[in-house]
Formats: sequence, C-alpha cells, structure tokens
Amino acid sequence: MKSPSFGLSQRMLARQVERSIERQYFHHSTHSSCVRNSPFLRCARRTPQQHQPQAQRPTNNNINPTSPPRRPFTHTSPRRDARQPGDDPNFTSILDNPPELVRAGRRHGPGLIILALIPITALVLGTWQVQRLGWKTELIARFEDRLVQPPLPLPPRVDPEAIHDFDFRRVVARGRYRHDLEMLVGPRMRDGEDGYMVVTPLEREGGGGVGKGTTTVLVNRGWVSKRLRRQQDRREGLPTGEVTVEGLLREPWKKNMFTPENRPDKGEFYFPDVMQMAELSGSQAVWVEQTMEPDLMQTLEMEAKGMPIGRPAEVNLRNNHAQYIFTWYGLAIATSIMFYMVVKKPPTDMSRRIRMNKEWS
Repeated sequence: MKSPSFGLSQRMLARQVERSIERQYFHHSTHSSCVRNSPFLRCARRTPQQHQPQAQRPTNNNINPTSPPRRPFTHTSPRRDARQPGDDPNFTSILDNPPELVRAGRRHGPGLIILALIPITALVLGTWQVQRLGWKTELIARFEDRLVQPPLPLPPRVDPEAIHDFDFRRVVARGRYRHDLEMLVGPRMRDGEDGYMVVTPLEREGGGGVGKGTTTVLVNRGWVSKRLRRQQDRREGLPTGEVTVEGLLREPWKKNMFTPENRPDKGEFYFPDVMQMAELSGSQAVWVEQTMEPDLMQTLEMEAKGMPIGRPAEVNLRNNHAQYIFTWYGLAIATSIMFYMVVKKPPTDMSRRIRMNKEWS
C-alpha cells in the first residue's frame, strides 16, 4: 500500500509542471483568447492573482521552499508567419508516393565510348584474319602443288617479271661457282648456333648472255657456322669444276623495317637484296635456293667440314592466322561482356540518391 506522502509528492509535481507550462505560454502569447484544447490551460488572459509579485502569491504549504528554481519547458519560440508545407494544397507527402533510388552525377564518361569501340575493332580484325587465312591457305596449297612437279631446267635467260608465277618451282641449273664473288648474309641461327647464308654466283655456259657467252644466277647454297666463315677454313666447301644445282626458284626478298641496311663496301649483308647482289656480281636478278635432305650423320659431317647445308624442299611460309582469329574474336566477346556489365552495373551505396517518384500507379 502506498503512503500518503507518495501521493502528495505526485500532486505537487503535477502542479509544478502545470505552472511552468502556463508561464511559458503566457510569456510568448500575443492574444488573450482562451486555449480550449489544452488540458492544463484554462484561459490566456492573466488574472490579477497572476500579476501579483512572486513573494505575494499564495503557495501550497506542501511545496518545499528550498527546492531549486524550476527550468522552462522549452526555449524554442514559435514560428509566427511561416507557412507550413501542409498548408500548400499541392503538397505531396513521401508517405503518399514512395521515393526511388537513382545514380547521382554523370552515369558514364568517355571511357565507356572507348570500351564500346574495342569489341567492334576486334570483330573487324577477326573477320579480316578469316579472309587472310583463306588467302594464305590457298597460297600454300598452290606452292605445294609446284613442289611435287618434276624439276624444270633453268633457261639461260630468266625474265624477273615472270618469277612470281614460278615461285617455289623446282629448277635444275649447271655451271661453275664463282667463289671469288661469294657473299655471306647474316647472322642466321640454326639449331641455336650462329652462322651465315653462303650466296655464290653460278656461272653457266651458253645462252648468248653478257661476257663470253655466259649467264650467271645467284645461288643460296645454305648455312655455315660462324667459326667457318673464312674460305681458308672450309676448303672442302668450295667445289671446283662444273656442278649441278637443284633448288627452288624464289622471288626476291623484302626487307623489313627492323633490318639494317647492307654495307657491301665492307662485305656485310644483313638481308639478301637480290637486285643489289646481282649488280655487284654482274649476274641476273634470279635467286635460287639449293635444296637437300641429308640425314643426321651427313648434316654433322657437312657442318664440321664447313660445307653449306641447304634447305629442305618444302613450303616454309608461316600460317598463324587461325590463332589471330581466336585472339581477336575472344577479345571481342570478352570486351562485349565487360561493356554489358558496366552499363547494367547497379549504383553503389556512395552514388545512390533519393528523388521523388513522379510516376503514379
């Protein structure tokens, strides 16, 4: 059972709250109308009793006179002339129309344009490599068809313009090597060892050519080791008398941008410039690559004696266009997926903003 003092303290606290509210209200009020909705305030007009000094006001005997001063209920002054959002008839509450999350700032920049161009470019290059693959496959098939044909005797005079139609055609020529006009082209690697290509003019009798009724063509005899580049170190590789050379008739070589220029005055040739070599040796601009197929023991013996090792009779054109096709098409697919992911990527927490949804359903 609660004591009477407990109920008395509650009533005293309620009366103190009521008086504090009355003072705050009458201090800021500009009218004298009665406040009807307040359960505590009876009238806004002060009574004579309220105008009495603090010391003359009647007090409740139950209030402790030594209690601390009462604190005001609020320090916020009311807004007198400001209109509230609810006063606007066109006001829309967020509860009536829920908001939506949107990406803030610029959605995409120039990087998206570059990313869109990558799959398009890769697709075009992949299609171009498909065409190149068909062209290279047909070219290799045509050259291999020429290899299976019997060797053709090389005529005394060869039209350089007609060599294109006889590229990789097997030919046979007889004559004598002009070792005094020999040229070394290189360096060239073979099985990991450095060496040179030996190019020697072949002088042939008859044909009504320049000089004493002779004609000359350039023969690429094959590869020799760098340590045997001097002729005195490879006497067995310098045949004398008439020889028969079987090889492939090839078009003149094309120099790439990374190969340095030849220096014939110093005897240095970095790539076979057929026109330049023919002019230096007084021969026709005809390039024949000697072919042979020695076994392993014969190859080792020829290398030790300094005898040039010719190339096999085969088409050695590179055909890597299938790899390029997979590379470019794979890049096009990968970048297309990346482009889709970037476009459809949801906004992050840092880039989300709320805006009013104006679409009513």
